[in-house]
Amino acid sequence: MSVWSTSGGLDPGKTFKAKGDNTLYKRNHQCRMSQSGDDLHSSQYLSWRKLHLSRAKLKASSKTSALLSGFAMVAMVELQLQTPMTIPSTVLVVFAIITTLLVAVHMLALMISTCILPNIEAICNLDAIGLVHESPHERLHWYIETAWAFSTLLGLLLFLAEIAILCWVKFYDINKTAAWSASVVLIPILFVFLAFAIHFYRSLVAHKYEMTVSGIRELERLKEQIEQGDIEHNRVNGVNDLLSGVHIV
Repeated sequence: MSVWSTSGGLDPGKTFKAKGDNTLYKRNHQCRMSQSGDDLHSSQYLSWRKLHLSRAKLKASSKTSALLSGFAMVAMVELQLQTPMTIPSTVLVVFAIITTLLVAVHMLALMISTCILPNIEAICNLDAIGLVHESPHERLHWYIETAWAFSTLLGLLLFLAEIAILCWVKFYDINKTAAWSASVVLIPILFVFLAFAIHFYRSLVAHKYEMTVSGIRELERLKEQIEQGDIEHNRVNGVNDLLSGVHIV
Protein backbone atom coordinates (compact mmCIF):
# COMPACT_ATOMS: atom_id res chain seq x y z
CA MET A 1 0.00 0.00 0.00
CA SER A 2 1.26 3.47 -0.85
CA VAL A 3 0.45 6.55 1.21
CA TRP A 4 0.30 9.85 -0.70
CA SER A 5 0.71 13.20 0.98
CA THR A 6 -1.60 16.00 -0.27
CA SER A 7 0.75 18.96 0.17
CA GLY A 8 2.10 19.20 -3.39
CA GLY A 9 3.62 17.31 -6.38
CA LEU A 10 5.28 13.91 -6.14
CA ASP A 11 9.05 13.99 -5.80
CA PRO A 12 10.42 10.52 -6.51
CA GLY A 13 13.80 11.47 -5.04
CA LYS A 14 12.31 11.98 -1.59
CA THR A 15 10.87 8.62 -0.52
CA PHE A 16 11.49 6.60 2.55
CA LYS A 17 10.23 3.40 4.08
CA ALA A 18 7.64 3.46 6.80
CA LYS A 19 6.85 0.67 9.23
CA GLY A 20 5.77 -2.47 7.50
CA ASP A 21 5.56 -2.49 3.73
CA ASN A 22 4.16 1.01 3.41
CA THR A 23 6.10 3.51 1.30
CA LEU A 24 5.54 7.17 2.14
CA TYR A 25 6.05 9.70 -0.65
CA LYS A 26 6.82 13.27 0.34
CA ARG A 27 5.60 15.92 -2.08
CA ASN A 28 7.48 19.12 -2.64
CA HIS A 29 4.99 21.97 -3.21
CA GLN A 30 7.62 24.68 -3.60
CA CYS A 31 8.59 25.55 -7.15
CA ARG A 32 11.93 27.29 -6.84
CA MET A 33 13.80 29.02 -9.62
CA SER A 34 17.13 27.44 -10.42
CA GLN A 35 20.19 29.66 -10.46
CA SER A 36 21.23 28.95 -14.04
CA GLY A 37 21.96 31.87 -16.36
CA ASP A 38 18.96 31.22 -18.60
CA ASP A 39 16.52 31.29 -15.69
CA LEU A 40 17.96 34.51 -14.27
CA HIS A 41 17.11 36.37 -17.49
CA SER A 42 13.60 34.96 -17.85
CA SER A 43 10.56 37.23 -17.60
CA GLN A 44 9.21 35.19 -14.70
CA TYR A 45 12.36 35.69 -12.64
CA LEU A 46 12.42 39.43 -13.38
CA SER A 47 8.80 39.69 -12.25
CA TRP A 48 9.74 37.81 -9.07
CA ARG A 49 12.48 40.35 -8.36
CA LYS A 50 10.04 43.22 -8.90
CA LEU A 51 7.64 41.51 -6.50
CA HIS A 52 10.18 41.51 -3.67
CA LEU A 53 11.24 45.09 -4.46
CA SER A 54 7.61 46.25 -4.29
CA ARG A 55 7.20 44.39 -1.02
CA ALA A 56 10.23 46.12 0.50
CA LYS A 57 9.05 49.55 -0.68
CA LEU A 58 5.57 49.08 0.78
CA LYS A 59 6.97 47.90 4.12
CA ALA A 60 9.31 50.90 4.36
CA SER A 61 6.52 53.29 3.35
CA SER A 62 4.07 51.94 5.91
CA LYS A 63 6.57 52.13 8.80
CA THR A 64 7.82 55.61 7.90
CA SER A 65 4.34 57.03 7.32
CA ALA A 66 2.94 55.62 10.55
CA LEU A 67 5.85 57.06 12.56
CA LEU A 68 5.91 60.56 11.05
CA SER A 69 2.15 61.05 10.91
CA GLY A 70 1.90 60.00 14.56
CA PHE A 71 4.59 62.51 15.47
CA ALA A 72 2.74 65.31 13.67
CA MET A 73 -0.53 64.50 15.41
CA VAL A 74 1.11 64.39 18.84
CA ALA A 75 2.94 67.66 18.18
CA MET A 76 -0.30 69.41 17.24
CA VAL A 77 -2.30 68.00 20.16
CA GLU A 78 0.36 68.53 22.84
CA LEU A 79 1.25 72.06 21.71
CA GLN A 80 0.21 74.59 24.34
CA LEU A 81 -0.20 78.24 23.37
CA GLN A 82 0.17 80.96 25.94
CA THR A 83 -2.46 83.62 26.43
CA PRO A 84 -2.28 86.46 25.66
CA MET A 85 -0.65 85.20 22.46
CA THR A 86 1.82 87.30 20.49
CA ILE A 87 2.47 84.73 17.76
CA PRO A 88 1.48 86.13 14.34
CA SER A 89 -1.60 84.55 12.85
CA THR A 90 0.36 83.82 9.67
CA VAL A 91 2.68 81.48 11.58
CA LEU A 92 -0.28 79.61 13.05
CA VAL A 93 -1.93 79.29 9.63
CA VAL A 94 1.27 77.92 8.10
CA PHE A 95 1.66 75.50 11.01
CA ALA A 96 -1.90 74.22 10.56
CA ILE A 97 -1.48 73.82 6.78
CA ILE A 98 1.85 72.00 7.01
CA THR A 99 0.63 69.69 9.77
CA THR A 100 -2.51 68.82 7.81
CA LEU A 101 -0.55 68.17 4.62
CA LEU A 102 1.99 66.06 6.50
CA VAL A 103 -0.66 63.85 8.06
CA ALA A 104 -2.68 63.61 4.83
CA VAL A 105 0.32 62.64 2.67
CA HIS A 106 1.52 59.98 5.09
CA MET A 107 -2.00 58.64 5.63
CA LEU A 108 -2.40 58.27 1.86
CA ALA A 109 0.90 56.39 1.63
CA LEU A 110 -0.09 54.25 4.61
CA MET A 111 -3.48 53.45 3.08
CA ILE A 112 -1.91 52.36 -0.23
CA SER A 113 0.63 50.21 1.59
CA THR A 114 -2.00 48.63 3.83
CA CYS A 115 -4.26 47.76 0.90
CA ILE A 116 -1.61 46.34 -1.45
CA LEU A 117 0.92 44.76 0.92
CA PRO A 118 -1.24 41.80 2.11
CA ASN A 119 -1.82 40.65 -1.48
CA ILE A 120 1.91 40.75 -2.18
CA GLU A 121 2.82 39.11 1.13
CA ALA A 122 0.49 36.21 0.36
CA ILE A 123 2.46 35.36 -2.79
CA CYS A 124 5.90 36.01 -1.28
CA ASN A 125 5.24 33.73 1.69
CA LEU A 126 4.43 30.83 -0.63
CA ASP A 127 7.95 31.10 -2.09
CA ALA A 128 6.65 29.72 -5.39
CA ILE A 129 7.88 31.61 -8.43
CA GLY A 130 5.23 29.97 -10.59
CA LEU A 131 2.55 32.01 -8.77
CA VAL A 132 4.18 35.39 -9.42
CA HIS A 133 1.56 36.22 -12.07
CA GLU A 134 -1.12 36.16 -9.36
CA SER A 135 0.47 39.11 -7.55
CA PRO A 136 -0.94 42.60 -8.36
CA HIS A 137 2.45 44.34 -8.16
CA GLU A 138 2.74 44.77 -11.95
CA ARG A 139 -0.71 46.27 -12.40
CA LEU A 140 -0.47 48.46 -9.27
CA HIS A 141 3.09 49.58 -9.99
CA TRP A 142 2.23 53.29 -10.10
CA TYR A 143 0.36 53.13 -6.79
CA ILE A 144 3.38 51.51 -5.15
CA GLU A 145 5.72 54.17 -6.55
CA THR A 146 3.31 56.90 -5.40
CA ALA A 147 3.27 55.55 -1.85
CA TRP A 148 7.08 55.31 -1.91
CA ALA A 149 7.48 58.90 -3.16
CA PHE A 150 4.93 60.33 -0.73
CA SER A 151 6.48 58.57 2.24
CA THR A 152 10.19 59.08 1.54
CA LEU A 153 10.40 62.30 -0.48
CA LEU A 154 7.40 64.57 -0.07
CA GLY A 155 6.62 63.34 3.43
CA LEU A 156 10.17 63.93 4.69
CA LEU A 157 10.29 67.42 3.17
CA LEU A 158 7.04 68.28 4.94
CA PHE A 159 8.45 66.80 8.13
CA LEU A 160 11.47 69.14 7.99
CA ALA A 161 9.15 72.08 7.36
CA GLU A 162 7.03 70.92 10.30
CA ILE A 163 10.05 71.02 12.60
CA ALA A 164 10.95 74.54 11.48
CA ILE A 165 7.47 75.99 11.91
CA LEU A 166 7.00 74.14 15.20
CA CYS A 167 10.12 75.82 16.57
CA TRP A 168 8.65 79.21 15.63
CA VAL A 169 5.34 78.44 17.34
CA LYS A 170 7.07 77.07 20.44
CA PHE A 171 9.82 79.65 20.92
CA TYR A 172 8.34 82.82 19.42
CA ASP A 173 7.05 84.14 22.76
CA ILE A 174 10.08 82.87 24.70
CA ASN A 175 13.09 83.66 22.54
CA LYS A 176 13.00 84.59 18.86
CA THR A 177 16.70 83.85 18.54
CA ALA A 178 15.99 80.17 19.23
CA ALA A 179 13.41 80.11 16.44
CA TRP A 180 15.81 81.76 14.01
CA SER A 181 18.58 79.36 15.03
CA ALA A 182 16.38 76.36 14.26
CA SER A 183 15.55 77.77 10.83
CA VAL A 184 19.20 78.50 10.04
CA VAL A 185 20.22 74.96 11.01
CA LEU A 186 17.44 73.33 8.99
CA ILE A 187 18.24 75.19 5.76
CA PRO A 188 21.58 73.39 5.07
CA ILE A 189 20.01 70.12 6.21
CA LEU A 190 17.29 70.62 3.61
CA PHE A 191 19.87 71.19 0.88
CA VAL A 192 21.82 68.10 1.94
CA PHE A 193 18.61 66.08 1.87
CA LEU A 194 17.73 67.28 -1.63
CA ALA A 195 21.28 66.67 -2.87
CA PHE A 196 21.26 63.13 -1.51
CA ALA A 197 17.83 62.45 -3.04
CA ILE A 198 18.97 63.67 -6.47
CA HIS A 199 22.27 61.76 -6.25
CA PHE A 200 20.49 58.58 -5.15
CA TYR A 201 17.94 58.86 -7.95
CA ARG A 202 20.63 59.41 -10.59
CA SER A 203 22.69 56.50 -9.27
CA LEU A 204 19.63 54.25 -9.32
CA VAL A 205 18.75 55.28 -12.88
CA ALA A 206 22.36 54.67 -13.98
CA HIS A 207 22.33 51.23 -12.37
CA LYS A 208 19.06 50.30 -14.08
CA TYR A 209 20.45 51.55 -17.39
CA GLU A 210 23.56 49.39 -17.01
CA MET A 211 21.43 46.35 -16.16
CA THR A 212 19.23 46.99 -19.19
CA VAL A 213 22.23 47.32 -21.50
CA SER A 214 23.68 44.12 -20.07
CA GLY A 215 20.38 42.33 -20.67
CA ILE A 216 20.21 43.59 -24.26
CA ARG A 217 23.76 42.38 -24.92
CA GLU A 218 22.86 38.99 -23.48
CA LEU A 219 19.83 38.79 -25.78
CA GLU A 220 21.97 39.74 -28.77
CA ARG A 221 24.46 37.03 -27.87
CA LEU A 222 21.69 34.45 -27.58
CA LYS A 223 20.29 35.61 -30.92
CA GLU A 224 23.68 35.13 -32.60
CA GLN A 225 23.99 31.66 -31.11
CA ILE A 226 20.52 30.73 -32.36
CA GLU A 227 21.28 32.07 -35.83
CA GLN A 228 24.57 30.14 -35.96
CA GLY A 229 22.74 27.01 -34.87
CA ASP A 230 20.13 27.50 -37.60
CA ILE A 231 22.86 28.01 -40.24
CA GLU A 232 24.67 24.87 -39.09
CA HIS A 233 21.42 22.93 -39.09
CA ASN A 234 20.54 24.07 -42.61
CA ARG A 235 24.04 23.20 -43.84
CA VAL A 236 23.83 19.70 -42.39
CA ASN A 237 20.40 19.22 -43.94
CA GLY A 238 21.73 20.40 -47.30
CA VAL A 239 24.62 17.93 -47.18
CA ASN A 240 22.27 15.13 -46.23
CA ASP A 241 19.94 15.99 -49.10
CA LEU A 242 22.89 16.05 -51.50
CA LEU A 243 24.14 12.69 -50.31
CA SER A 244 20.68 11.17 -50.52
CA GLY A 245 20.44 12.34 -54.14
CA VAL A 246 23.69 10.65 -55.19
CA HIS A 247 23.21 7.19 -56.79
CA ILE A 248 26.18 4.85 -56.89
CA VAL A 249 26.34 2.94 -60.21
